[in-house]
Amino acid sequence: MRSATPAPIVIAPEVAEALAEGRAVVALETAVLTHGLPRQPMKRPCELAGWDESLPANLALSVLLDLSVRTGGAVPATVGMLDGTLHVGMDRAQLERLGHDTAARKLSTRDLGAAAAQRASGGTTVAATLAACEASGIRVFATGGIGGVHRHWTDRPDISADLAALARVPVAVISAGAKSILDLPATVEALDALGVPVLGLGTHHFPRFFSRGDSSLGVSCSAKDAREAAAICRAHWQFTGTGVLVANPPPERWALPTDEVESMIAAAMLEAVREGIRGAAVTPFLLDRVQRATGGRTVAANVAVLESNARTGAALARELAAAG
Repeated sequence: MRSATPAPIVIAPEVAEALAEGRAVVALETAVLTHGLPRQPMKRPCELAGWDESLPANLALSVLLDLSVRTGGAVPATVGMLDGTLHVGMDRAQLERLGHDTAARKLSTRDLGAAAAQRASGGTTVAATLAACEASGIRVFATGGIGGVHRHWTDRPDISADLAALARVPVAVISAGAKSILDLPATVEALDALGVPVLGLGTHHFPRFFSRGDSSLGVSCSAKDAREAAAICRAHWQFTGTGVLVANPPPERWALPTDEVESMIAAAMLEAVREGIRGAAVTPFLLDRVQRATGGRTVAANVAVLESNARTGAALARELAAAG
């Protein structure tokens, strides 16, 4: 006799109650837990009191982000899949289980159905987390940096599913722009073509994840704080159902100079070509080379970005909840 089919999606009671009461909720992804930081303890990568050095780094980060959202006055809804069920809101035991699972998949929207049918476990990307937000009614999602249009896309069209998800799901996504290794001008143009506004929070420049950006790449509008950003999001959703990319620059203390990052990426791209690295292998190769070139400074920047965006997400979610 076959066992019962698992529920496709489960919303944690704490999250469901907060949503029903109209309180602030912030979604968090888990690809960074399963495919981001290592599964070994790490010294605190930046000056954040909530980092637990006794935990594996990937779990320490998830615990930190959960704490940052709660400290900011919102309920965290960490999204991940366990045994074919997509959880919206994961407790510590579930995070530990997913974080220790070396077979966990990296799940975008295209992968959710297969993982559910095969009762697999995995961490959700921006696109898959947005699908969970749409299903549960969450309006704010904090991440590091979205995916976008990859470099050399004219030779090999490689465009992240994150952009399509942003174009169809009315969620405010707080991020430090897009990943630095992408073709950022093309990514910004794609967002414009899809009707997704890029709202710079306290900036007129498009952040480049590790760096704060410069005048070479701008945003479509800017807001001075979370209250104004929430007002713009509410007004936007009265006209259209696309998401809003809330571009929150990395904390200045941990940001890297734009020119330095671009130089390292260019060198890593040349090395990838020489070594014949192509397709899906390019991104992890570039990230590894940039991390080595900076002596680990990108790890500190990465953690600082994620924590800052979680706090900002809580502030934005509070403002949206206050306005009903």
